[in-house]
Amino acid sequence: MFNLDFNNHVFGIINFLGIKIWLTESLINTWVISFVLCLITLILNIFVIKNFKETPKFLQNILETIIEFVSSIIEKNLDIKSRMMEGYFFGLFIFILFSNLSGLLGLRPPTADFSTCFSFALVTFFLIHTTGIITGKSKYFKSYFEPNFVMLPINLISEIATPISLSFRLFGNMIGGTIIMSMIYKLLPIFLKFWIPGIFHIYFDIFAGIIQSFIFISLSLIFIKNKTYD
Repeated sequence: MFNLDFNNHVFGIINFLGIKIWLTESLINTWVISFVLCLITLILNIFVIKNFKETPKFLQNILETIIEFVSSIIEKNLDIKSRMMEGYFFGLFIFILFSNLSGLLGLRPPTADFSTCFSFALVTFFLIHTTGIITGKSKYFKSYFEPNFVMLPINLISEIATPISLSFRLFGNMIGGTIIMSMIYKLLPIFLKFWIPGIFHIYFDIFAGIIQSFIFISLSLIFIKNKTYD
């Protein structure tokens, strides 16, 4: 029987002000990805942003393409009142994308940990209802009693289900890919591990990673748009 290990390993526990912080594999990988993104941001700021050219070269062209792509998604779903969240969703998209692609480097993607996905979904949940209260005020609260007051429990359950379904969609796809890739590496003989897994990495890490990042952001924006009142 093959010994397949899909656990999120714990490397230690830090006691900070009486609070225990579990140093899990996902948490450490999250710190690594965050550090890399900060480093990339610093490099881009020095070599691209501060040396902005009217006719973009290779690196500036790539950066502008990414920004325009994500901005177009956000602008299609958010009105001017909600445009203040554009920076958050751009950062979230990039972080989820890098997390999903980290499997290419042999890391366990932080998005293969439900706590990470649920944290993102909770922030979206907060933004959904904050937007609804700010833009709708009394309309927001009345919506829970529509079409009549009997629907209140069902409407509440529907809202509570939003972060659960949103997080499970991302988590399920990423943990599924992690498990399948682990099985492939375990089951293949050593002389085949150098090229066959690469084919599966293209789908599970690159293709699925990009698609799942896009889907998470798009669904979050749609949920917020549906709670935005004129």
